[in-house]
Amino acid sequence: MQAPANVTGSSETGELVAALVGNPNCGKTTLFNALTGMRQRVGNYPGVTVERKEGRASLADGTHLRLLDLPGLYSLTPHSPDEAIAREVLLGIRPDSPRPDLVINVVDATNLERNLYVTSQILDTGIPVIIALTMTDMLEKRGEKLDAVALEQQLGVPVCVVVASRGEGLPEMLGRLKTPGDPPAPAWQVTDAVKQAIFDLQRYLQQRHELPERAAFAEAVSLLIQDNSALTSTPQLEELISSTREKLAAADVDFVTRVIEARYAWASRMVTSSKSRASATALPEASVSERVDRIVMHPFWGYVLFFTVMALVFQVIFTLGQGPANTVQNEVGELGRLATRFLPPGDLRQLFDAGVLGGMGTTLSFLPQILLLFFFIGLLEDTGYMARAAFLMDRLMSRVGLHGKSFIPLLSSFACAIPGIMATRTIGDRKARLITILIAPLMSCSARLPVYLLMTSAFIPNRRVFGIGSVTLLTLPGVTFTAMYFLGMIAAFLMAWAFHRTLLKGVSPSFLMELPPYRLPAWKTVVMQMLERSWLFIRRAGTVILSISVVIWFLSSYPKMPNAPPQKALTGSYLGRTGQFIAPVLRPLGFNWKMGVGIASSFIAREVFVSTMGTIYNVDSPDSRVGQASLGRRMKEDVNPRTGERVFTPLVAVTLMVYYVLAMQCISTVAVVRRETNGWKWPIFQLVYMTALAWIVSFIIYHAGMALGWGVR
Repeated sequence: MQAPANVTGSSETGELVAALVGNPNCGKTTLFNALTGMRQRVGNYPGVTVERKEGRASLADGTHLRLLDLPGLYSLTPHSPDEAIAREVLLGIRPDSPRPDLVINVVDATNLERNLYVTSQILDTGIPVIIALTMTDMLEKRGEKLDAVALEQQLGVPVCVVVASRGEGLPEMLGRLKTPGDPPAPAWQVTDAVKQAIFDLQRYLQQRHELPERAAFAEAVSLLIQDNSALTSTPQLEELISSTREKLAAADVDFVTRVIEARYAWASRMVTSSKSRASATALPEASVSERVDRIVMHPFWGYVLFFTVMALVFQVIFTLGQGPANTVQNEVGELGRLATRFLPPGDLRQLFDAGVLGGMGTTLSFLPQILLLFFFIGLLEDTGYMARAAFLMDRLMSRVGLHGKSFIPLLSSFACAIPGIMATRTIGDRKARLITILIAPLMSCSARLPVYLLMTSAFIPNRRVFGIGSVTLLTLPGVTFTAMYFLGMIAAFLMAWAFHRTLLKGVSPSFLMELPPYRLPAWKTVVMQMLERSWLFIRRAGTVILSISVVIWFLSSYPKMPNAPPQKALTGSYLGRTGQFIAPVLRPLGFNWKMGVGIASSFIAREVFVSTMGTIYNVDSPDSRVGQASLGRRMKEDVNPRTGERVFTPLVAVTLMVYYVLAMQCISTVAVVRRETNGWKWPIFQLVYMTALAWIVSFIIYHAGMALGWGVR
């Protein structure tokens, strides 16, 4: 069955539904962002943890385009949840997604043959296809040329050369979306025995599962390769697959090998007919990459470079973020003064000033550093460096029982442990996946960032550690800030080593990965990823943190003690009484009851510690202004009324940061671990071991510091 030549949109609204499909690192995300801009939304497919991205665009004639950005994949024969989702969408068997009217297949010109393997599978489905050819400029730097017109003639589908980061080729591609033409019949060649096996299963799928002819063809090929169908399994279907495989085996036909070889043979013909060597005088790009990789992936200097890059990134986040953070703080303070002027005295004004602005406002003052963190992560990913770091770290991770694929989930955990834990589904080895889940929360997520910044900026002396001439490159607060991230990584690797040799013994799994070429970052893509991730932080500040701030304000303001001084009233409040109850557990770590309340409340979300401190110290001293600097100042001035000693010292600040590095302190992560491990055994174990680890290490650091005379109050 052939698709119509003119695609007008299958949805009831008349919009055109297009799926964006391609290999990882082919430029698909850059193209998606270039086409949709800010008109996109991100979520998860129902019932799974695979990310779902959808955006909107408009064609020149006013037609609305609904663009589905499917997960990056190497094959439509699924070996991961990502590939399974992509296949189900293209076959039209997912109830939560429409079958696309057409596919925009993003193809990397520098890896044409491998990319065309997926193209052959897409063409099998019978959906009209347009090829978006990327990386042609990098191909020319390698001394090769690609004739897009010849490739279009050979493939039988439109081919558009695009440079999405500069917007080149996009108008032409959008102009051809409405008339992509009929998809060609499968062009890869197999023997008659293989054809008959596919045909028998295809016919059954058409009749019993009502799949379109070409969709049934694609699903039949996939089912004969492996048993991983999204269709409802029936005894008849299982019997047909089994008997077909037996017939092929009796005829000495290796179905999987024949199909794979046929697809690559077809792809090779396409490459041969469209690629040629150019008389380029420039050094091939591959040679440049190889020379850079000799340093970047060196068994010694590669690690030195990695830790240097990360240290400089964290130092820049700490240094450059201070000015904008102070600006946000001042603006929040102005808002508080404005509210004080117009709101009448009473609980409502105190709630807004001490609760809302003192809690949520304090947390939002760290937004500039959050933006910088996500900016640098996106920058390193887009240049191709992070893939090298993953390959480099595999040498270390394999020694502690981790899979090389663990690096990406662990890297994701720097933003948030939840998507990091979800990403472990790509790890095939069960024990390696479980170890990764257990240690992922030890990587310092962005929710810890406000805690680190508050403690380092307020209590660590601003001294120069390293510089060149008059230029300071590293400061003591920046080094301390960076050390917290490295401490989390070290703790994660040590715990992985311990689990690998005790609870989860096993063989270290091997790791294969493709290294993308070095390239200049697509700034629009980097900025959009930064804004997208930061928006999640703002949403949390406006929902979870705001709610907790209001609750903390209420508990710290009641019962009312009108004639008591602020400190006495705070101690006698519901919050103060709760803090006094849990204080004995934390007193050996140098923490007082206020810190105990902050730690307890931040189990909902780690950054709630800062908002809790902001609320407590604003209730304690309602004339003070909110914000990072003023909160730090109030905490530095806080003294124990019984002893007259300062509550916070540099040693206490370091101990508190170490506690937050190692403790779980996140109920959402516990819930996700429970879902990913299908029970409460491992999340409870994780909560207990991380809490115990945090308490023991913090105890050692605090008392060692006191013994060395570092705990002067």
